[in-house]
Amino acid sequence: MRKILLLTAIAAATALPTTANAQARGGIILVDTANILTNCTACKAAQTQLEQRQTTLRSRVQTLTQQLQAEGKPIQDAVDALKGKQPDAALQKRITDFQTKERGAQQEISSSQRQLQSTASNVQQQIGSRLIQVVEQIRARRGASIAIAKDSTLANDSTIDVTTEVLAALNQALPSVSVTPLPQQQQQQQPQGR
Repeated sequence: MRKILLLTAIAAATALPTTANAQARGGIILVDTANILTNCTACKAAQTQLEQRQTTLRSRVQTLTQQLQAEGKPIQDAVDALKGKQPDAALQKRITDFQTKERGAQQEISSSQRQLQSTASNVQQQIGSRLIQVVEQIRARRGASIAIAKDSTLANDSTIDVTTEVLAALNQALPSVSVTPLPQQQQQQQPQGR
């Protein structure tokens, strides 16, 4: 009787695939990328710096806007007072100088926005590249055939979720990122309008 129970237990144990066995036969692993991108050490630090730069840019835009409005209002009032007549040379010079300042402010803002976008792209590339490497290493080590982003599934089994493992490995492999604009060569290769 003992022999039968032992054989039954062995048969049951080998018949039920475990997660490790399923993965070794070419299973699937899931990674919660939203969780990773929110909670990785380098992601948090970079996000904080990017938010600070965004706040600085907003402040600069507000300052320039206020300065231009303050300087432009008296000029506009002087033009309105002419009731359609041509401005004299002094007023024309003030208008031209103001338009030059306005273009300079627009160029400064545009340049700062491009630099911030380039910096964010550089951060995303660094994190994305390392994240893919880490996920690939874990996928290979577990013998899985495919790694899927958790948010692209309708339902899933939590036993194939490797987010915690990926987060720990990413934090170790990428403790920080460079929060600088993309190198010039890469910027030129990116399509305009991004």
